[in-house]
Amino acid sequence: MTRQVQLVMTEQPFNRRTVFWGVLASLLAAAGFVLLSTYAPDFRIGQNGGASALSKSGTGFAGLVELMTLLGDEPETARSLDDLDADGLAVVTINAQSDPDALKEILAARSGLATLFVLPKWRTVPYPAHEGWQIQTGRLSPHEVDQWLVHFAEVKIGRDKVKDERLKVRDGAFVAPVPPDLQWAASENAAISAGGDRAVLIEAKDEPFFVLTDPDMLNNSALKDPARAAAAIGLIEMLRPNGDPVLFDLTLHGANRKHDLMKLLLEPPFLALTLSILAAAALAVAHGLGRFGPAEADTRAIPFGKRALVETTARLMRRAGRLDRLGPRYAGLIRRRAATLLGAPHGLRDEALDDWIAGRDRDGRDGYASLSDAVRKSGSEAELMLSARRLHKWIARRFRER
Repeated sequence: MTRQVQLVMTEQPFNRRTVFWGVLASLLAAAGFVLLSTYAPDFRIGQNGGASALSKSGTGFAGLVELMTLLGDEPETARSLDDLDADGLAVVTINAQSDPDALKEILAARSGLATLFVLPKWRTVPYPAHEGWQIQTGRLSPHEVDQWLVHFAEVKIGRDKVKDERLKVRDGAFVAPVPPDLQWAASENAAISAGGDRAVLIEAKDEPFFVLTDPDMLNNSALKDPARAAAAIGLIEMLRPNGDPVLFDLTLHGANRKHDLMKLLLEPPFLALTLSILAAAALAVAHGLGRFGPAEADTRAIPFGKRALVETTARLMRRAGRLDRLGPRYAGLIRRRAATLLGAPHGLRDEALDDWIAGRDRDGRDGYASLSDAVRKSGSEAELMLSARRLHKWIARRFRER
């Protein structure tokens, strides 16, 4: 019965291989969670609506990207300012909630390069019944749009409604039809207008920049009409230089996040440092899995025995800085032992007792007097140890003689 109980107690409850694979799966799951959490905002671009090139809401531009792809002219997307520094036409779509400072960075990055900026028009809220869709709750006020338009030209959004059914291009051609509730700006430098100074596509003076005042000419809601879809493709073809690639910006919609420590550690040039730290941690774990020899048993802080007591006392005195005072006391201890051994008369103290012991020492100058004096005058721990050993040998020899 005792043997059976002992066997049950020594049997391992889990297989080592099972534990290893379980720990490895947990580590991989944790690494995947960190990666997905770090890059989740980039993956969510377009899923929450908005005016990005990945948004499938009415105010988004995913339809234009898909249409160009079907026509064999797949556009690219820019997720960083470095991606924006490329030839071709860049399409920058602006949300009402976009960051003005981020727009200034885009303006600097696209300096000297053809760029189409699309202004916001509608005020929207998320559609609860379908993720990524939005509901229009009304137009933005002219003042809200003017704060974006001022970055490109000193003009303002017009307030009158347009009754024309066709928009006029500068060279005399027409694009049709006019978007409902057209948003225009009063400008004489119009590449596309709704008649007079009602500009819909404004050309900047100092840079190859174009500003589209009404996003309903390119967004998803515009593409449900074949004529407006053809007009959107024509507008892109009119602005792209020499048939170069078209690039849709995503940095204004959150792709170019800054001051993200985790993203910094997971991208070059710090990715090599992160991998090195992980490799060192893996080696440390692997080293800790195996034990080299039996485990060291716990020992007492103060061991038993006379030797341990002496060594502990010596360490305490050394730490307290009292070793320099041991010489005279050790010499006095040997004096008392020698007086007892030789039978010194009562009443003798200190120097008188030393003289009495020295007078009966047969070693003369190398005997008790010189050895005791050397112990008292020791200036260092090494000198004290050497002179104390000599005095101890002297008293031990005299005990043996007696």
